[in-house]
Amino acid sequence: MKQFVSGFFIVFIAGCSSIPFQETARVSLESADPQIILERFRNNSPENFRLLTTVVFEYNLDKLSGIGYVDINTREKAFTVVCINAMGVKLFEVSGGKDGTVSHFTLEELNKKGDFAAVIGEDIKRIYFDSVPSSGATINRKKFKIIFNQPYGPGIMEYVFAGTDGNMAEKKYYEDNILIWQVSFYEYRQKDGKIYPGGIILNNYKYGYSLTVRLKEIQA
Repeated sequence: MKQFVSGFFIVFIAGCSSIPFQETARVSLESADPQIILERFRNNSPENFRLLTTVVFEYNLDKLSGIGYVDINTREKAFTVVCINAMGVKLFEVSGGKDGTVSHFTLEELNKKGDFAAVIGEDIKRIYFDSVPSSGATINRKKFKIIFNQPYGPGIMEYVFAGTDGNMAEKKYYEDNILIWQVSFYEYRQKDGKIYPGGIILNNYKYGYSLTVRLKEIQA
């Protein structure tokens, strides 16, 4: 896997940059009810939507940028994502669901080092699925955040809620007390009573790469 990621990014334009997002406000949540915070976030989160986004994949000093759309159905845990580069060249089209991930199109260069569709599919799931902890999650209250922890596969998932509206700010996955991957959510927007993060950064510490997503348009 690590060889694949390295080979994947090395073929693209060198350079390292990040998309800045406004930091989540440090607002005291000491008097907030964790269950009310959680229920409000659950009710405000959309189940079926389409987003137009820009994406930047980064590995060491190499990066790949593109723009595309993602269709998400959280109830069915199904998705479709399509991405093109700045010159209009289609990079990939991938869909997935409970039965796995399917590559409808992948630029030949992207598949030379491994299963690119599987990598993209896992990242989409980490960002958009399993976004609310279960009722059995343990609660750890801090001054500026409320943390929910629960078992997840062989590890532990940590959900961090913070900010003025108490929305989810981070989702972290640990195995043996080691942080494997993390998704951070910024600048929530609202449309038709539902909320969408305007900025997302996924860091995969196991394989050493990041994915930055900027929301351009909500097409729900």
